[in-house]
Parts: sequence; structure tokens; C-alpha cells
Amino acid sequence: MIVMKRYLRNFFTTRFALKHAFPQLALDAIEAAIAHGETTHSGEIRFVIETALDLPALVRGVRPRDRALELFAGLGVWDTAMNNGVLIYVLLAERMIEIVADRGYDNLVSADEWQAVCETMRSDFKHDRFRNGALAGVASVSTLIGRHFPPAANDVNELANRPTIL
Repeated sequence: MIVMKRYLRNFFTTRFALKHAFPQLALDAIEAAIAHGETTHSGEIRFVIETALDLPALVRGVRPRDRALELFAGLGVWDTAMNNGVLIYVLLAERMIEIVADRGYDNLVSADEWQAVCETMRSDFKHDRFRNGALAGVASVSTLIGRHFPPAANDVNELANRPTIL
């Protein structure tokens, strides 16, 4: 039964739902929040929104965490100079959020701290406040990054600030 619900959510979540949840103004606000946040630290944030998983991924049993790890590598979030990239992944069909942080955060930021950011976002998403949840997530991630990676004079923006839509 749970598997069938998952299939149906992914099949019936369309680009229309994506545009409703994350219209251009929301994407612009997320991009601006990432750009602003990155002035307060030397880390890199990448925000990815995937409308739904395709049938082959569902059949293989791909979980949101698996997909986030795949995108973390595929989008080069792991390849920042200071190993301080962070991926915020949203799977809209399942209203799931995953945060994947590079090894520079090992022993600095706990899994519970990253999970707390996801829970904050998920709470807003549950009430269809996608823009608010995304902005709160970016702000919280920026705060966590800033504790350990303060801004650097020679900091270069290594990852795109514009949310990636899949």
C-alpha cells in the first residue's frame, strides 16, 4: 500500500504542481537568499527541486536520500575548494527534503542539526508554504555554515545560486 501511494504521488505530481509550489518569484527569492547567505560565510549552497521521480527510479526503490547523494556528486557540490558545499534537495512529489553536506562539516555540524533544518522546511511544506520553507531552510543552512566557515576576503562563488529544477 505504501509503495502504491509513493508511485501515485510521483506519477501525478506534474510541472504544473511545481510551478504552483515554486513560481518564478519564489525561485528568485531562493536565489537571492542563497546569494545573501553566501556573503555571511565561505561555504556553498546548492538548492535542487525535483518534481517527481521517474518510473525506473521508483522500480529500483530509489529513496530521496539516494537521489540527493547522486545529485550531490553529479552537480559537483562535493568539489568545492574548502570541501564545504551543501545540497538542499526537495522531492516535491513526496514533500521530502534531504540535506547533503560535504566532508568539511564532519565533526562540526551534527546530523541532528541538518535534520532540524529539514523538519523546519517540511513543516512549512506541509501547509503549502513552499517559499517560506525554502527561505527558512537556506537561512538555517547559512547559519550552520557561518559558524565554521566565516566569510573569506578571496571567496569565489563556486556553485550556481539559482535553484536547479529537475
